[in-house]
Order: sequence, then structure tokens, then C-alpha cells
Amino acid sequence: MVTGGAVRLTGSGLGCPTWPKCTDDSFVNVPEMGIHGVIEFANRLLTFVLAIIALLTFIAIRRTVRESRLGLTWPALVLGLGIIAQAVLGGITVLAGLNPWIVGAHFLVSGVLIAVASLLLWRVYKPRHQPVSPAVFGLAWPIAIVGTVSIIFGVIVTGAGPHAGDAATPRNGLDLEIWQHYHSYPGYIMLALVVLAAALLLKGDVAKGFRLWRVQTKIMVLLLAVTVLQALIGVIQARLGVPPLLVGLHMLGAAVLCSLLTFQWLSIRAKTR
Repeated sequence: MVTGGAVRLTGSGLGCPTWPKCTDDSFVNVPEMGIHGVIEFANRLLTFVLAIIALLTFIAIRRTVRESRLGLTWPALVLGLGIIAQAVLGGITVLAGLNPWIVGAHFLVSGVLIAVASLLLWRVYKPRHQPVSPAVFGLAWPIAIVGTVSIIFGVIVTGAGPHAGDAATPRNGLDLEIWQHYHSYPGYIMLALVVLAAALLLKGDVAKGFRLWRVQTKIMVLLLAVTVLQALIGVIQARLGVPPLLVGLHMLGAAVLCSLLTFQWLSIRAKTR
């Protein structure tokens, strides 16, 4: 997600102007394409790295005993197929001239794959599940839903912003300032819910005399920290006219949130065998 963002933020979205080749005559970038060609082609190469990792992961899971691989096969398969789908969608993005809605879909699919990867990681390590209060249990879904809405609205904001990936690419036509506010509302609601959940979990840890925080508490506190940082970066970048570096950091934060939102739900709602 971050390197894909770098492609857009450096104006390298059409560094390779066609797909699946980089040019009409070459599968790789050529010197005449300059740094933009290097950035775009490097991002394309990462697809192959991810595909190899996904394939090796799937093979490793299938080679384990049946009892150990229970619940692991389908997330690994989805990741492999999703990477292929992302490559195709990335190609469509180029062929469509960096249409902002297709670019946004490309980003959201990456978020879904991060969530699936988080699920796979959770099932591999099987953290110990500990009971939580009914209030915390009830907050897991609202946090996940509002956080997802905030990320989706952030993608729409990106499509209205100045960083299109290429100087000639049109934007989605929406008012950037208005949609920045729309993006912030679910973000602040999520922040409030996370503060409440973290406070309840910390209170429970203290009341029960735990020497170490429960896994749910650790995840929720980390989610709180990332959410606060995201809010700060979002406000600062809006005030400064969305400079590329801050936009890139905000995209990194969104990627981390995709994982943490998944982990907080799993730690609270899903029991480990």
C-alpha cells in the first residue's frame, strides 16, 4: 500500500504507460522513462515478491498436519488469489488513465488483503483468549464498522485531492474540504469508542490484578495510539495543503489500522481453540 502510494505521490502513476508491458515494446522500464518509470516498475515487481511469499505460505500450510492447518488454508488461498486480482486491477488502473475511483478500489482491495493476512497470522499464533466485559464485547463491531467507514471516506478524499499520480489525470470532482470533514467524523467517533474500550479493558486488568495486560488491552492501546497519530497527521496535512510526505504517512497509518481493526475484533469476539 505504501509503495503504491509512493507511485501516486511522486506522479509516477503512468511511469509505465501501458500494461502488462511497461511500454509497447518492453516489459521493463527503459532509461528514457526516467525516475517515474523506475518507481512504477519497482512497484510492479513487488507483486511478484508478494506472489512468491503467498505461494510458499500456502505450500507450507498444506504440508502441515491436518489438525494444525485447520482454518489456515482459505486465508492463504484468498491472499494468493487476491494478489493476482490486485495485479489485474492495477493494470486496469493504468489502462483507464488512473481513474480515481479505480485507484481507490485498488487501495481498498489492499486493505482487505491486509485484514485477511492479519486473520491468518492470528490463527497461526493462536493468542490466549481471555474474557472481557459485555460492554467491551459490544464495542468490537462498532469500532470495526466505523473504522472501515473512515478508511473508505479517506479513499474518496484522496480521489478529490491534488495527488493524482499524473499531472494530466482528472480528479473525482468532489469538494476536497467538505469530504475532509466527512472523513473526520467517523474517525473521531472511532477514536471515542476506542478510548472507551481501552479504558474499560485497563480498568478490568487493574481490578483483576493482572501483572501483564491482556492481549485485548495491548491491541486496543496500540489501536488508540495509531488512531491518535492518524488524527494528528490528518489535521496537519489538511492545514498544510496535503503535502506528499504527510499523505504517505497517512496511508501507512491506514494500512496499520486495517490490521489493528481486524486484530481488535478477533481478540474480543473470536475465541481461540
